[in-house]
Amino acid sequence: MILYSTNNKDLRVPFKEGVFNSLPADKGLYMPVTIPVLDPEFIADLHKYSLPEIAFQVSKAILNDAIPESDLKAIIDDAINFDAPVIEISKGINVLELFHGPSLAFKDFGARFMSRVMSYFLKEGEKQLDVLVATSGDTGGAVALGFLGVPNVRVTILFPKGKVSPIQELQLTTNGQNIRAIEIDGTFDDCQALVKQAFNDPELKEKFRLTSANSINISRLIPQTFYYFNAYAQIRRMGYKEVVFSVPSGNFGNIGAGLLAWKMGLPVKQFLAATNSNDTVPEFFRTGVYQAKPSVQTWSNAMDVGDPSNWVRIMDMFGGDRDLLKKVITAYSYSDGETLDAIKQVYAENAYIMCPHTAIAWLALKNWMNEHPAGDVAGVFLSTAHPCKFPDIFPADIAAEIDIPVQVKELEGKERLSSSLGNDFEGFKTFLLG
Repeated sequence: MILYSTNNKDLRVPFKEGVFNSLPADKGLYMPVTIPVLDPEFIADLHKYSLPEIAFQVSKAILNDAIPESDLKAIIDDAINFDAPVIEISKGINVLELFHGPSLAFKDFGARFMSRVMSYFLKEGEKQLDVLVATSGDTGGAVALGFLGVPNVRVTILFPKGKVSPIQELQLTTNGQNIRAIEIDGTFDDCQALVKQAFNDPELKEKFRLTSANSINISRLIPQTFYYFNAYAQIRRMGYKEVVFSVPSGNFGNIGAGLLAWKMGLPVKQFLAATNSNDTVPEFFRTGVYQAKPSVQTWSNAMDVGDPSNWVRIMDMFGGDRDLLKKVITAYSYSDGETLDAIKQVYAENAYIMCPHTAIAWLALKNWMNEHPAGDVAGVFLSTAHPCKFPDIFPADIAAEIDIPVQVKELEGKERLSSSLGNDFEGFKTFLLG
């Protein structure tokens, strides 16, 4: 697998280098030079395959010998060892549950795959790998558990003060060992900016072997394609041939992975980019002007991103053509009030509890299907996190019905281990150098 930079089409680096560097020096993002189109026969027979089997075939195609097949299969079998079921909650409306991994969030797919790929490439005796990751909630927990105890790797997680849920914070701050957490006095965008600046600082690059575990890293993006293919396989088993995916969107890595799957031949009728009040992309679709904004805090905190990093990848996949983008993606945005109303409605009508991010995806799907009533199309909205992570969002009657998974109960009473910093780069740099 050979990669180029979205800022320099002539740049060429192997997959291993892209994984460890995370970002090209020109501040673009890595993309594959060739996006393979999967065998139509394999696509037609997807319903015959399990999730690990699908993951192996998809990763084998896109990595193109970057990892030998036997080693790749071992990585897949170890990393993708939990389910991602599609569940029908009403006629034509289905939820793809992506929270059955260790951290109870969809980011387990990317974090577990990436950690094992990095461990595979990291040779004995090499310089320690320092993984920097900004999180708006779920990424940090998934990365922490994905890398916990991995030899010769140190992980530094930056999270915005007061802007992650109590359970998310416990997942970030109670690990110890090779995982350290920093509470930043600012927003997720501030955390992300600090990470990006660190990668471009000559002194830090000289002293440390830096890489990222955010979705800016191409090895995070690739495994997120797996569950789109697997969801389509399940939809086929349910008797549908067409699917619409509604994706909660913050940093736009999740929907970016879906679009990569589409480029690889997955037949998707439409993608819905569902955002909260951080509506940079829906506004772009309306006006044709992309204008990054300061992020605003919402109940769907993992989506509180005013300048989504992965948007450049999406624009790159479509050659910057907004009109072409609009044929494949429809964008929506919703307020906290609309989010809560959706949670209440789905619980009342279907006895199903959605986290706030999931509720926004459901809203977008309902809107789209009301606008396109004809056709035998399966609507699938992505559930990105277990509702237990957001206890303060729900009315008391709904909160009382949420099952608390055992991995959450085990966090209770654990000591929190974190540092606190402002949002200036010099303070962060001093911390890293110290």
